[in-house]
Amino acid sequence: MKLGLNLGYASPGTNPASLVPLVQDAERLGYDSVWAAEAWGTDAVTVLAWMAASTSRIKVGSAIMQIPGRTPANTAMTAATLDLMSGGRFLLGLGTSGPQVVEGWHGEAWGKPLGKTREYVEIVRAALRRDVLEHEGEHYRIPYDGPDATGLGKPLKLMMRPLRADIPIYLAAIGPKNVALAYEIADGWLPIFVDPARFADAFPTPPPGFEIAATANALVGDDVQALRDSLKPHLALYVGGMGAKGKNFYNALARRYGWEDAAEEIQELYLGGHQREAIAAVPDELVDAVALVGPKERIADRLAAWRETPVTTLIVGSPQPEALQVMAELLL
Repeated sequence: MKLGLNLGYASPGTNPASLVPLVQDAERLGYDSVWAAEAWGTDAVTVLAWMAASTSRIKVGSAIMQIPGRTPANTAMTAATLDLMSGGRFLLGLGTSGPQVVEGWHGEAWGKPLGKTREYVEIVRAALRRDVLEHEGEHYRIPYDGPDATGLGKPLKLMMRPLRADIPIYLAAIGPKNVALAYEIADGWLPIFVDPARFADAFPTPPPGFEIAATANALVGDDVQALRDSLKPHLALYVGGMGAKGKNFYNALARRYGWEDAAEEIQELYLGGHQREAIAAVPDELVDAVALVGPKERIADRLAAWRETPVTTLIVGSPQPEALQVMAELLL
């Protein structure tokens, strides 16, 4: 199993540039990749370019670049440029995000995310191959020929020569249909909040050899309860607040894992403005299921369940250099 490092997106008041030493530590320890995210704050691309310039070997991946935030052609240009300037180290992770972000931040209709993702990936791949770009679909029409078109648009092909026409494309997905789509059209899948003991029950079986890069938070220390408690605000935000009631994919995942009552309570409290109570309602067992916390020996025991899954890369989410060291000692 390969190791990755997840930087996430920067918390308010912090600067992603401060994470360069952590990324350099990961590279020194033999980590295969480092990943940056975006929501409605720091973007992934700028952070990854900074990290690529500060390292020499480790791959840089987006987990994720938001599909509604960029046209497919712009994503292809960005991916090709990052890959060229990093010497072939870029991994293109894509995802639709949720309807609150899509409509509330990017100003696009939520629409049909499965169909849109399929067309988007098709266009990105065609652009990276330097095909003359023509696409007529339900979601994208290139050249644009709508009723308000000038009629001056013409098919173009990427001006630059990509270092790799086959930059690996990963899809972030949680729901079974989205995961199945990733298996069909992508090179890899980016799951989050994986419970390795319930992996086979929660997700479709992947094709043989398919790349699965799963993120898990990891914190090393002797006070297991304090470490659990430090992760509960993150879980409460996602299970309770990352989406409206009935449209929260993380909440639905917790329910599929068997925490129906806890997921219901966390969401009711969070959406009702009672964030502290929502955090307190996150069960210790849920934290233990999706994260790696405690002394090295406890984490080693937990990794036995991960080794039984088809996960090929474990992406470690942690601000602790010692956690990176421990994970390298246990897995590399």
